[in-house]
Amino acid sequence: MVKETVTKEGEKKKTREIPLWLAKLSEAERAARQKESDAKVLPHWTVKNGVLEYDGKGYSLQTIEHFGDFELYVDWKIEANGDSGIYLRGTPQVQIWSVNDKNNPNKVGSGGLYNNQKNPKDPLVVADNPVGSWNTFHIKMIGEKATIHLNGKLVVDDTKLENFWGDRSKPLPERGPIELQNHGDHLWFKNIYVKDLSGAKAKS
Repeated sequence: MVKETVTKEGEKKKTREIPLWLAKLSEAERAARQKESDAKVLPHWTVKNGVLEYDGKGYSLQTIEHFGDFELYVDWKIEANGDSGIYLRGTPQVQIWSVNDKNNPNKVGSGGLYNNQKNPKDPLVVADNPVGSWNTFHIKMIGEKATIHLNGKLVVDDTKLENFWGDRSKPLPERGPIELQNHGDHLWFKNIYVKDLSGAKAKS
């Protein structure tokens, strides 16, 4: 969840709160918060000819359903200097960007675990297709570890995704949503398939 705060200098600044799925809300509170979020988010995410398109405004898109162990297939496409990512269990993130992105000084490819500090964060190889072309992720999340293939090439090999929220030394939550992240860029996603590998499903 993102909120807007005002600094002492009077400037507006967007900050990230602890995700909604961590809050202990009643059904009525959850429904009200969901309705409020939908009004802000959904107008900027539209489906056209089977493609989920984001217009560069508003907020990221998060699943209602929560997942523990799962497999995810998703096709994605960005423009030059586009920046995106996929949160696993509400935790950032599997990185999406271009090798020549202005925010990518090390010129690494997509698929890495961007926020890792103690465990590997960069992809093993650059497997991105040219900017403007479709790419395919196959992401498998088991326990706290992710294995990621990009366009059929292994880019993350059974690597721990570190917790980002609060105390980073704590383990990942057992379940959480999948989120398509944005940084205000035009994005496209399609062919999104999720298989729950952990049995019972939970919903937010």
